[in-house]
Amino acid sequence: MSLPGTLGAMCGIVGYVGPQDARDVVLEGLRRLEYRGYDSAGIAVVADGRLSSVKKAGKLANLEKLLAEQPLPAATVGIGHTRWATHGGPTDRNAHPHLSADGSVAVIHNGIIENFASLRAECEKNGVEFRSDTDTEVATHLLAAAYAQAAEGPGRLADAMRAVCRRLEGAFTLVATVATEPDTLVAARRSSPLVVGVGDGEYFLGSDVAAFIAHTREARELGQDQVVEIDRHRGLTVTDFDGGAVEPKAYTVDWDAAAAEKGGYDRFMLKEIAEQPKAIADTLLGRLGPQGELVLDEVRLSDQELRDIDKIFVVACGTAFHAGMIAKYAIEHWTRIPVEVELASEFRYRDPVLDRSTLVVVISQSGETMDTLMALRHAREQKARVLAICNANGSTIPRESDAVFYTHAGPEVAVASTKGFLTQVVACYLVGLFLAQVRGVKYEDEVSAIVADLRRLPEAVAEVLAGMAPVRELARSLAGANTILFLGRHVGYPVALEGALKLKELAYIHAEGFAAGELKHGPIAVIDEGTPVIVIVPSPRSRESVHDKVVSNIQEVRARGARTIVIAEEGDDDVVPYADHLIRVPRTPTLLAPVVTTVPLQVLACEIADTRGLDVDQPRNLAKSVTVE
Repeated sequence: MSLPGTLGAMCGIVGYVGPQDARDVVLEGLRRLEYRGYDSAGIAVVADGRLSSVKKAGKLANLEKLLAEQPLPAATVGIGHTRWATHGGPTDRNAHPHLSADGSVAVIHNGIIENFASLRAECEKNGVEFRSDTDTEVATHLLAAAYAQAAEGPGRLADAMRAVCRRLEGAFTLVATVATEPDTLVAARRSSPLVVGVGDGEYFLGSDVAAFIAHTREARELGQDQVVEIDRHRGLTVTDFDGGAVEPKAYTVDWDAAAAEKGGYDRFMLKEIAEQPKAIADTLLGRLGPQGELVLDEVRLSDQELRDIDKIFVVACGTAFHAGMIAKYAIEHWTRIPVEVELASEFRYRDPVLDRSTLVVVISQSGETMDTLMALRHAREQKARVLAICNANGSTIPRESDAVFYTHAGPEVAVASTKGFLTQVVACYLVGLFLAQVRGVKYEDEVSAIVADLRRLPEAVAEVLAGMAPVRELARSLAGANTILFLGRHVGYPVALEGALKLKELAYIHAEGFAAGELKHGPIAVIDEGTPVIVIVPSPRSRESVHDKVVSNIQEVRARGARTIVIAEEGDDDVVPYADHLIRVPRTPTLLAPVVTTVPLQVLACEIADTRGLDVDQPRNLAKSVTVE
């Protein structure tokens, strides 16, 4: 349940305990996590028996400038935060860290504390004066009070954190430090991301591993409703909220710091678009067995359980929802199992009919998308089996699912998803093929033939990318448009929706995607002289002459003055007379075509936004992952 007037959020959290200067480590971590929130930023360190903190509204550069003017003391313990606002506007006073009344306790927070209003009233009744509009400050004052009451000695701050967490409702990650314990950090998580990095005599906390990947690849998973205490001398201790000991799962991060850098590109998004051939190839890697059969080791459901499935729901948000729409066409065609595609934010509220024979496929790039997580939990309550498609190893959604298919897109820093989307689509194809294989709907040689087509996709995407210079030139001519429409049929329809979403996200232009067959049922009325209309044309080899119908749609909009921009495969000459601008893509099997037809739309949106002088990597009002409902 979300609070009135709040927005979904994702914030960047960094913590450090060790021999290095905490100021430098934390600030470096915040730079890597700024994509998670850029409304404000702040740092607190413990030195000489006191807490020192600096915070500032706006992007991280504002904080760095302030730190140059008001330097913090050298320290071996520090915490940092980059914020995407929920409770309270993006102001200096609402920036994290939040300090207790006496300045001895500092807290940073990601998520929403849903019962903050009653807890704030309780604090105010006890004489606490609030200095911000945030729910985080409630946790800070509660923690300070609990710390004052906790028994002195090792584990005191962790005891206080557990006591506070048992009172909180909602989704949260909390990280705290206290002036009287200069070698200790304590953190807690419920339905909000947090990972621990383990180095040589040092420890790190982060919203994701990018915060500490420059220092260590060794990480620990922090599970649901757990508290971690990090002490420079006593090491790492994890418990549940009731104090029961937990052994955290260790894993090694399989990408390095260079993967999170721009690699010579002007924008992270440009780099990530260029990385798509490799990301697709990595997602396909190791999926085919010695006899040509598909092997998905991470799918922890038995063959019999998969044979028992009689209905599939694909549940996702935003771009991942469009991947799910594409999945429906492929999975139904290959398996003959009915598939419904649902927005995660609507799924559980309409009381869907689920049972043990239902497979719910949840798609989330971050593995922390709160709407999708809550849909997953609802599905499991109804005894449905859940398979997660995710890019983030060890994140909440895969951990709470019955099975998982990890994409291998690598880190995606730009807020608008590109390689994350294409690898989700490829993962959906592989899941559909695996189901068809297990259920005996397709023979191994048929599966192998489709996998061979999939393996040609990286080369096809690379070919598309090599020919994007005319698309960038076209984009610059469209930068002044007020409205751009997208049309598609069959698998081209979700591609049209994704193209429109990218343009809205990046360029702030009104854009809509339509099923081309619906054109005459209303949308054609908005077409005026010069209105750009982008049409994704299916292959002439597609079923039931849908290609010819789309060519007719192009003629219809052109007759009404539209400026037609046509994406069609090589060799399709039928579209030439009706295209003001023609973008060619390699010939690809119909169901797999979205992987190549999406790429020009990504480039187009990115270039239009750049021409308009906008921040491509960090669009206004958006965050990388929505981690509250």
